[in-house]
Amino acid sequence: MTYLLALDQGTSSSRSIVFDGHGHIVAQAQRELPQHYPQPGWVEHEPDEIWQTQLATAREALQSAGITAGDIRSVGITNQRETTLVWNRRTGRPIHRAIVWQDRRAEPECARLREGGWTDKIQQKTGLRIDAYFSGTKLKWILDHVPGARDQAARGELAFGTVDSWLIWQLTGGQRHVSDVSNASRTMLFDVHRNAWDDELLAALDIPRALMPEVLPSSAHFGDVQADLLGQAIPIGGVAGDQQAATFGQACFSPGMAKNTYGTGCFLLMHTGTAFQTSRNGLVTTSAAQPSQQTEYALEGSVFVGGAVVQWLRDGLQAIDSSSEVQALAESVPDAGGVVLVPAFTGLGAPYWQPDARGTITGLTRGTTMAHIARAALESIAFQSAALLQAMQRDAAQAGVTAVQELRVDGGACVNDLLMQFQADLLGIPVVRPAVVETTALGAAYLAGLSSGVFGSTAELSELWRVEKRFEPQWNRDQAEERMRQWEHAVRQTTLR
Repeated sequence: MTYLLALDQGTSSSRSIVFDGHGHIVAQAQRELPQHYPQPGWVEHEPDEIWQTQLATAREALQSAGITAGDIRSVGITNQRETTLVWNRRTGRPIHRAIVWQDRRAEPECARLREGGWTDKIQQKTGLRIDAYFSGTKLKWILDHVPGARDQAARGELAFGTVDSWLIWQLTGGQRHVSDVSNASRTMLFDVHRNAWDDELLAALDIPRALMPEVLPSSAHFGDVQADLLGQAIPIGGVAGDQQAATFGQACFSPGMAKNTYGTGCFLLMHTGTAFQTSRNGLVTTSAAQPSQQTEYALEGSVFVGGAVVQWLRDGLQAIDSSSEVQALAESVPDAGGVVLVPAFTGLGAPYWQPDARGTITGLTRGTTMAHIARAALESIAFQSAALLQAMQRDAAQAGVTAVQELRVDGGACVNDLLMQFQADLLGIPVVRPAVVETTALGAAYLAGLSSGVFGSTAELSELWRVEKRFEPQWNRDQAEERMRQWEHAVRQTTLR
């Protein structure tokens, strides 16, 4: 048998999955990743915890599958994007905790860029909006605030990377400092037309070019896993940021195909082919996972707090003991009883882009129970995703391209039937859950399989995609539009400005 190993390093956990040559899961392992919140709006990870949890799950997955490293044709890596790390090239030691994509500390620098007239230029070159979400301003913050960092960077002693680069550095024993186009496109420093770091943008943020990794297509030879880590050297053949990897794993290879991932956040991507399409409705343009040198793009909308709202119910409100209890609690009431929860814990992402927004619960009455709040929490995931798709459909109409006909879904929360039906009802189009919902890891495995000859083409990958359940909309459009109006009213109350 031919096997592929996918390393899936996410915001809340590290996972490793062994796939066979048909894209079926053989074994998997997962470990939770601790979150660190030094102050409001700040989110950090320990780089060593990212690495050690990922390595441990890789070993556990191989053992669970009953195979050795010699049975693995290639390794694929997918990762939480935008999370920013800087380490010393000689010692390999990080100079600061990883600053997580949700972190908002770089907002003052973003405001400086906006006031300096950089908005249009950054969007034209990178496809992105100026926002603290992306890596560039996080990197500048580290250089500005860690003593001695700027001098070390100027001497070429430091390396910057998103999580994929950090893992590859560790896996290859410091031999390779690389990334792929999909991760690079999330830094606000990368020209997605040329697939190259942009000197003008690096200068605008005072970032030495020597910090930056080499950038390869998403399906390529990124280096080899050191033999002492898993028992034998294995080529690393595929790398993509988690949302582009999920789009690839969902076989969304053609313009107009879209997927939504329900993870810690929610991420809706629509493939636009080789056409760079600028959003007029609050979305960003991003590089899709690219199996070759040919540029490919997607429109993307990002929800900062998706499934994380369930973690908040568990850990913050202590309303449930485990995340798996939320559906039963939400289903214990027929509806949310007029309660609307907007989980703007770290501001609001697309299509609103309100960094100062904060979470609200509206519509409370004396009869409100924790079950109503739990149901409103689940509904908030669907409301935010519906706002993204509406923006995407407007962009499609303005560009004269085909609107999204169905939404392919994946991620941990997509197994919740109540949430998926509510999503279909709001959207008015079918929501389709595949047989393999671990499409983020699957996409990384597919990219590794393409580079190593396990798969011959994306057409072959499309043939492997299978439907597990299809959710058809049951509401009339007036009902859906009324619910969205209630949601938008609640959103307007999340900021005092």
